Amino acid sequence: MDITNFVTSQREKALLVGDYGSYRTSLSRRLLTVRKKLGRASLKGRKYAPKAPITADDIANNNEFIHLLLLVSERAWAHAMHMKSTHSAESTSQGITGSTRRHIVSRLHKASVIATHLVELLKDKKKTGAKPETILDARAYHVSLVGAVGFEKQKWEECVKAYSEARLIYTVLAQSLLPQQHDPYRDLLSGTIDPSIRYAAYQLKLPRTLSINSIVARYSPRADNEYVAEVLTIDPEALHEEATAEKKGLAGDAENQPQSITWRARTVNLEDATIAQALAAVSSAEHRLSSLLSSNPDLPSKGKASAYDEVLIPSQDAVDATKTAIEELSSEGVAPGDRRMQALQITRTAVNYGLVAWRIGRNRVLCGKVDGAVFEAEIPRQPKRHRADGKEWVGREEGDGKKLARLRERLVLYDATLQSLDSVKELPGVAADETFMKELEAKRAYFAALRCLSIARSHAVLSNTKNALALFSRALELASHIQSGLPTPSTLSNRPPSLDVTAKQAGSLYQLLQGLVSQYRALAELHNLTSNSATAEKNKLTGAAPLIETLDEYPQNGADLTNLVTYPPKLESIPVKPLFLDVAWNYIEYPGRTKQAIENGVNGMGQDVKATGEEKKEGRKGWFGFGR
Repeated sequence: MDITNFVTSQREKALLVGDYGSYRTSLSRRLLTVRKKLGRASLKGRKYAPKAPITADDIANNNEFIHLLLLVSERAWAHAMHMKSTHSAESTSQGITGSTRRHIVSRLHKASVIATHLVELLKDKKKTGAKPETILDARAYHVSLVGAVGFEKQKWEECVKAYSEARLIYTVLAQSLLPQQHDPYRDLLSGTIDPSIRYAAYQLKLPRTLSINSIVARYSPRADNEYVAEVLTIDPEALHEEATAEKKGLAGDAENQPQSITWRARTVNLEDATIAQALAAVSSAEHRLSSLLSSNPDLPSKGKASAYDEVLIPSQDAVDATKTAIEELSSEGVAPGDRRMQALQITRTAVNYGLVAWRIGRNRVLCGKVDGAVFEAEIPRQPKRHRADGKEWVGREEGDGKKLARLRERLVLYDATLQSLDSVKELPGVAADETFMKELEAKRAYFAALRCLSIARSHAVLSNTKNALALFSRALELASHIQSGLPTPSTLSNRPPSLDVTAKQAGSLYQLLQGLVSQYRALAELHNLTSNSATAEKNKLTGAAPLIETLDEYPQNGADLTNLVTYPPKLESIPVKPLFLDVAWNYIEYPGRTKQAIENGVNGMGQDVKATGEEKKEGRKGWFGFGR
């Protein structure tokens, strides 16, 4: 049985919709259901009678007894966390003291005792048939509760030892699983165990340069501990700091931590191990993101954006760790001009810029192809069921409402990007760097041009040609200032999209905007001509036909160049059968024909008609054969 997955899934489901109090309530309901199922619940209206303790034979017969013990332990843990969170929400100046702390410790101790009982039952492998991994999983859950008890009692060494053993077991267990199965272990380590180890190490006055792996290797119990011996059987080098540094962490984060960080040709050493560990996690996550995007070029934009979250999480951790380190030095009275403080300020600028860059990269991926410069119609989804008449479904064109909704989403992303760029200017040392400020302004102009382009497309959808032309012109003006501020070298083309803008991307955007400005300038001119003609016709200023229809007439007052053709074309009637001209051909004096020629033609026609009449005895009178 996977104990870690069971516990983390229970916590996640309840905490998504409520707090620890609701989690405790849901555990009580679930516990009652399991007890009824196992026949260990007190009947309604009956006096409570204690049940026999759970044995290894019970677990061998039904694994639900493991769930029963875990639910009881989790309910006690949830009760303690609820009291702790309620007291923190009151925001009192004093810490948790007196009866409240004793009550919290009592609940955590109860949870650890029940977890100890579960471990002792699972150790009987002959009866329970438990695997070594299951026993180690239960042991890790038990020592994590023991570490929580030591944390609340402020016994920091006991806390570090217990949490170190839990982290050691969870790390080794996760290495035998697939990467997609690491989420429960990652949540436990990043949410509870690692912060507790770091805080307890701070209380023990351990240097901040020590990484968590070094602390675990130092404080993990080795003598007379069968569980650590079992872990070393699975991974003999689990407690070797040198070997651990060469491996990958639980979530694939490289533990080969950087010793320095470079920002704008200035390098400083990383003296805080938490910052170094977070930066190592960022580097590893960036490598995985690059591999994912290069191997899946057709991945949807939402899938790419979710992959960016794996980079944003450790980036935010690095920012938080840097902020905490600066606050700690400030509380110790370190002057702002001190070497350590200056190094942390440079680190703060670098990690914050990295976080902003990845946020902007995620927004660029969500905007679509070419950073949203190209607006393509969405392909409608075909229904899975077939039509009743057996024909294929005909895809409908995307409506204007959906187009405007997609453009509105892009506009929100561009606004967030511009806001993030403005926040970079407030970082320490950025305003004094003129070259970097010029580069930031160029990148801001790039995204501002894309924002104007998106708004212009929405006006184009609504047939507001003049507004669209004005916005396209503004975007073209912004795009003309981009390339002058971008850095000359462009060696970051293989990296995932972030804050970097290449000259090729800026040139493509400029050419696209040039074409759109020319197109909508022509449309605006046609719109002006149409509106002028309509106004003149309405006010009866002119009734003349278009110039194309009066080419055989000489304009005495000059040609009206504003009335060349009828645009848009109107539906007009034209003669289909000129019947009168066909019948009266020989009776009309046309220019170029003499009267004699006309009379000869008439006489000749009369003779032909007479000859034809002699051949026929009877004939119909009148045109078209209808006579009277």
